[in-house]
Order: sequence, then C-alpha cells, then structure tokens
Amino acid sequence: MPSHLALLSCLLVLVLSLDKFLLHYLKRRWHSGGSIIPRFPTAASPFSFRSQPRHMAAVAGRWSETAMLVIDMQKDFVDPAMASPMLVAGGEAVIPAVAEAVAVARERGIFVVWVVREHDPSGRDVELFRRHLYSGVKGPTVKGLKGAELADGLVIKKGDYKLVKTRFSAFFATHLDSVLKTLGIKNLVIVGVQTPNCIRQTVFDAVELDYEKVTVLIDATAAARPDIHLSNIRDMKTIGVETPTLEEWRR
Repeated sequence: MPSHLALLSCLLVLVLSLDKFLLHYLKRRWHSGGSIIPRFPTAASPFSFRSQPRHMAAVAGRWSETAMLVIDMQKDFVDPAMASPMLVAGGEAVIPAVAEAVAVARERGIFVVWVVREHDPSGRDVELFRRHLYSGVKGPTVKGLKGAELADGLVIKKGDYKLVKTRFSAFFATHLDSVLKTLGIKNLVIVGVQTPNCIRQTVFDAVELDYEKVTVLIDATAAARPDIHLSNIRDMKTIGVETPTLEEWRR
C-alpha cells in the first residue's frame, strides 16, 4: 500500500510540473505578442502545403494527355560505325536533338515510349523485301545484337515504356494504341527516324486513329536526304500535323 501512495505522489508532482511549464510558455508567448495557437502555412504562402501540389498538378495536367514516341533511334539506323545496310544518313546528326526532346518530355511529365525494331536472326518477321539481309545468325536490329541497342546517350529510364515493332508503323500489329488509350493519351509528339518510312506511317496511323493533336519535331527527325525529309514533312502538314522545331515546342 505505501508503494502505491509513493507512485501516486510521483505522478502528481510530474503533472504539476508540466502544468507550470505550459503556463510559463503560454505567458511568454502572450507577453511577446505572439499567438498561443500554432501557425501553419496558408494558401497565400509561397511555400504552403496546399499551393505547391496545386501548382505541380497544373504543370503536370497540361501534359498528362501527351505521349512522346521515340522511333528507331538504334545503332543500326543512326550509327555509321555499325556499317549497317539500314543506316539513315541523317540519323546521327539528330541524336542530340532527340536526347534533348526526351529530357524536356520527362521534365513535363510526358509519357515516353521507345519504339524499336528487334528482329529474329532468320528475318522471318521482317518485310519480304528485306529478308535477304538476314543470314540466320545476324542482320539489322536483330534482338540481342549491338545494332539493336539504342544510340549512345539515349537511355530508357524508369517510367518509360519500350515497344517492339516489326513494320514501319508503331501501331501496326502492336498494342501501342491500347496502351495509350488506357492512359488517357490524346496527343502525340514524335521524334526519331526515318521520316518517309516509320515516322510517316506512324503519323498517318495516329491521325486515322483520331489522336487529337499529332506533332512532329522537324529537327529531331531525319531522313536519308534533307529534301526527302522536308517533302514528307509537307505531306504531314497537309493532314493537320504540327511541325515545330524543338526550340519552338519547348517554349
């Protein structure tokens, strides 16, 4: 029994001490002109808890319905050192612009899709007119070989998406449209190679599939010759495709 009384006495002393401390703190706050109620950031504060997410949501919301398709930026298509029969003469020159476009897309929260070719060594999944390029051991963009790798400086990062195609259009016999529509994507920005083949076919399919806005960055895409590139750009403009430069698009 005495031990219980001792414990109660200790608890009583502790409570009284806390009360005195709290009273002393409140008196100091009152006499100094400060509020005795804790203050939290308000909506007007530049660092408020509410204003920051709202601002971030507004920025992300502007681009939440947009995806970037990066088409065929693989070594066999853009790296002369590979000596590939599929090399696009203007491809190497646009690698920096493509890398910059992807960086801007990521900053804006745009969904980035890397569209690549990866073929069977036999060539049985490639177009008929190209099958003679495959020996059963090697060939352009054969899966697992160096030529199928992305160009140096281009990297698929977490949150990006890789799509394998075996024909010109990124939509042909793939699930690309399903993936984009599931994510609520309505607008496309397209970069890569080459303009008269894979770029053009993908763009025309996107228009036919009723994507609301299709944009081709004219200096982040390329063909074998500038005149071929520009004539195909003109064709795409006639069906409502926007064709800004990278600098114009990033503004």
